[in-house]
Amino acid sequence: MPFVSPDQTRAAFSRAMSDMYKQEVPLYGDLMNLVGEVNRQCLADRPGLSESLQRTGEIQRLDAERHGAIRVGTAEELATIARLFAVMGMQPVGYYDLTSAGVPVHSTAFRAVHEQALQVSPFRVFTSLLRLELIDDQPLRELAEQLLGQRQIFTDRCLALIEQFEREGGLEQAESDDFVQQALETFRWHHDATVSAEQYQRLHDAHRLIADVVAFKGPHINHLTPRTLDIDAVQAQMPSKGITPKAVIEGPPPRRHPILLRQTSFKALQEQVAFTDQQGDAAGSHTARFGEIEQRGAALTPAGRALYDRLLNASRAALAGFPSEGNADEYMRLLGEQFSEFPDDLAQMREQGLAFFRYFVTGQPRQDATTLAALIANGAVRYEPLVYEDFLPVSAAGIFQSNLGDNAQVEYGVGSSQEAFHQALGRAVLDELGLYAETERRSLEDCASRLGVAGLG
Repeated sequence: MPFVSPDQTRAAFSRAMSDMYKQEVPLYGDLMNLVGEVNRQCLADRPGLSESLQRTGEIQRLDAERHGAIRVGTAEELATIARLFAVMGMQPVGYYDLTSAGVPVHSTAFRAVHEQALQVSPFRVFTSLLRLELIDDQPLRELAEQLLGQRQIFTDRCLALIEQFEREGGLEQAESDDFVQQALETFRWHHDATVSAEQYQRLHDAHRLIADVVAFKGPHINHLTPRTLDIDAVQAQMPSKGITPKAVIEGPPPRRHPILLRQTSFKALQEQVAFTDQQGDAAGSHTARFGEIEQRGAALTPAGRALYDRLLNASRAALAGFPSEGNADEYMRLLGEQFSEFPDDLAQMREQGLAFFRYFVTGQPRQDATTLAALIANGAVRYEPLVYEDFLPVSAAGIFQSNLGDNAQVEYGVGSSQEAFHQALGRAVLDELGLYAETERRSLEDCASRLGVAGLG
């Protein structure tokens, strides 16, 4: 029997994860319905957008597109989760340090890295590792280490299938199906906590996220995010569906040609949990899981990203505080004001080297058309911006904070620890900018080959 493509295993896992999360968090299903309605309306109202998505192939992946997020507690868990994702053709891309925003984790995103694999399934998982060294209370840190050291977040069968994949180079269909079901158990919600009510409170008082990572049997999926074509429309319509959105959409302001990533969410749910020392019908509560929506735009080059960071920082400096419900309108005004400097025109973005693009052959060139500029000018080549497949540290922290409460700001007197993260992971993360550059280069090489001209670009 032939091996199943890791891309197909990933697609199957994404579907299974979505079905499981819909059962665990019914509001997620309501959110999916709303996003579907908005996307259909958007495509009907904007035929140019529909044509662009058809050209890039994104239209086929839109309804299936998801990103999930989990938080693990130890280097061993992170290294093994990397092996699990490798079975699905997912590699760690990018390093995100969230300590500057008061969140004691650092993270990467596991995803497919080649454009053809992304077309099959763009499923990605933002994966955070708790930084235990940031727990100042030594007895509490030792308790956390002890609790994490006692748990096993992978089933024995899952580990066996990972080892088989690594040993044999793949899984057959029945084994791939089994792997999907076994891997789901790592991400499942568990009502029973692994700590007493008093231990939970101590962990919670140190930071809500610490309690979320340490006090449970595994790294339950804490949100699963569909992609919308109009996040402002979704944000405006959420209340009419009984969904309360966070006050501010994270990321850049609304644009004719979206860039990078915009995200919003509904607030975290309060869920009943059973602590180890509770008797009978007594129950505690835990708040962590929420619903998120995202709108993805163009992947920016280093120059584009530097401009984005500068304009975002200027917007936040002008606000003189964290964006919140009380200053949401003022923040959006400042954001729009600052970002007027970023051209909202694809030709200008390309000419100024601000974004990455994919190039497509549309016809045969005239004899004198041998440069990329000439081929574009006479219509032989078209271009579309590469979709941003990754995340934004400030936005991720903003989503985390909005679901941890307004009083959750914590100052950590340490910075990035990328080398320590690589050591825990067992490998270095991939550079997302390099991946976009490679995709752009491959599209130019394909155009040059099909048109019979010398290298383009």
